[in-house]
Amino acid sequence: MPGTLFPQQLTDSRAFDIARTMLDGFNKHYRLFRESSRKAKQRFEQADWLGQQRAQRERIEFYDRRVEENAERLQAEFSAGALPMDVWQQVKLHYIGLLTNHHQPELAETFFNSVTTKILHRSYFHNDFIFVRPAISTEYIENDEPAAAPTYRCYYPTRESLRDELLRMVNNFQLERAWDDLERDIDCVHREMMNRLGEDFRPRANFQLQVLSSLFYRNKGAYAVGKVVNGFTELPFALPILHDEHGRLTVDTALFGEDDLLLLFSFARAYFMVDMEVPSAFVQFLRSMMPRKPRWELYNAIGLHKQGKNIFYRDFLHHLRHSSDKFRIAPGIKGMVMLVFDLPSFPFVFKVIKDYYPPQKDTTREQIQGKYLLVKQHDRVGRMADTLEFSNVAFPRSRFEDELIEELRKYCPSLLEISDRDGDGQTEVIIQHVYIERRMIPLNIFLADATPTQMEHAVIEYGNAIKDLVAANIFPGDMLWKNFGITRHGKVVFYDYDEIEYITDCNFRRVPPPRNEEDEMSGEIWYAVGRHDVFPETFGPFLLGNPQVREIFMKHHADLLDAGFWQAHKARIQAGHVHDVFPYDPERRFAAQRAAAALST
Repeated sequence: MPGTLFPQQLTDSRAFDIARTMLDGFNKHYRLFRESSRKAKQRFEQADWLGQQRAQRERIEFYDRRVEENAERLQAEFSAGALPMDVWQQVKLHYIGLLTNHHQPELAETFFNSVTTKILHRSYFHNDFIFVRPAISTEYIENDEPAAAPTYRCYYPTRESLRDELLRMVNNFQLERAWDDLERDIDCVHREMMNRLGEDFRPRANFQLQVLSSLFYRNKGAYAVGKVVNGFTELPFALPILHDEHGRLTVDTALFGEDDLLLLFSFARAYFMVDMEVPSAFVQFLRSMMPRKPRWELYNAIGLHKQGKNIFYRDFLHHLRHSSDKFRIAPGIKGMVMLVFDLPSFPFVFKVIKDYYPPQKDTTREQIQGKYLLVKQHDRVGRMADTLEFSNVAFPRSRFEDELIEELRKYCPSLLEISDRDGDGQTEVIIQHVYIERRMIPLNIFLADATPTQMEHAVIEYGNAIKDLVAANIFPGDMLWKNFGITRHGKVVFYDYDEIEYITDCNFRRVPPPRNEEDEMSGEIWYAVGRHDVFPETFGPFLLGNPQVREIFMKHHADLLDAGFWQAHKARIQAGHVHDVFPYDPERRFAAQRAAAALST
């Protein structure tokens, strides 16, 4: 009969409607994500630092909320969980068709995976129903709206006009706040750039500046990111724009080269807020400046951490296929709360919350997960490692050392499943919840083998790390050396989060004087201690048993043992002050250079 839909047509129609609904859910997510990122410019111009921090925290939660909304809608409108598998195969094919001219196809595919795996039982997670590999290429995607800004702008200076082009480049960001002295700042940038280009610099036919069209906002800074192209060489650069002490804008310094950019985009820093129509194009541009940085980490850095997590997992599976070593218990001192294991050939560690803890660890699984979420949402100021959180991760049993399996059975039985899930004879180890972090050398191990110069650098960096955390309103809790690691750039980073607290939630006290000789001679404490009481002067015996370490620490960071230091920072934070934490050496600041020059004359 005319107008009658046959079963196959009904299936196709329903599958298309489901695909369209899923893409609508993603488009809503990215619209809200981009709107929040776009408003970072206004918050920066208005010096709304607390608002900027709040927006960064809230934006991290956007994705999971939209996935939950979309899954609920699909269940309500289509009874999605009860659909036969051939319908889901059609849904995926229709979804691919809808992404043909999409500007964020890779993100939309990840959203599809998230919604699908929320609805379906995990036994259906295979190539037919989710995107194990990308279906749509992100090569050469560009914003094709007539009035839209390109991914990056190009400027074509001569040797003589380079300074003027730098000035035009900064002005093109159209920041609506008065500058202190932009001409002076551009002079400094121009001088630094010419120094980096070298005395024998000669502009080639293709000499140009390429600069990403959106500023990168984080904490109290905005960063112009680009590169100088000349002949066959490229020089990456970033210009941090800050507010000075009078509230006027200033270019704080100029960063050049891959190493400077790697520190700026470090995994230990909060995510940037960037206005992007085509995020894959931004990532491709950034990778041209930092080829050693994996794509997943760049997606994380620009706030698309779910996409970063997806690519990381694909990289991990690729590594498993091309390696043969076994997962083992991670070297070092075992933790009381986390069981940590690694794969020697893979530069990350896997952390699983134990089912039970020693009496001195008064905590719960939910509280520990809350601490890790706090770190994810907080400004990590270059001192706390970013963590990837996964559920129901399947590993080949053959790749696990027996000792590790026994450790998991002993300490994490509720999170462990060992089974032939697909009935193919290949036994799998399935861990229900795991955190994955970049592997670093634990500071206690580093100090044990350090030269005197290395030891001095590490101890100074350890104190600086704690002070940066304090500035960000974070009390590490357990400050033992084993809970800090050192990166390949020599930065000390904290990575044990089960005891962290906000500085503002702690009560920093001095140890009361003994009431009598019996108190003074007693090995027990003679004063009451509240749940959030902290006595900084008691840190010394736990941290400074090594005389060489003690000498360096007391020379540079004795104030960390004084309750007054902590109390003063707590008061400033409670008063609404947001500290400056620079992703570069403060001595490189143009203001510091001007002050040093003034003193020398």
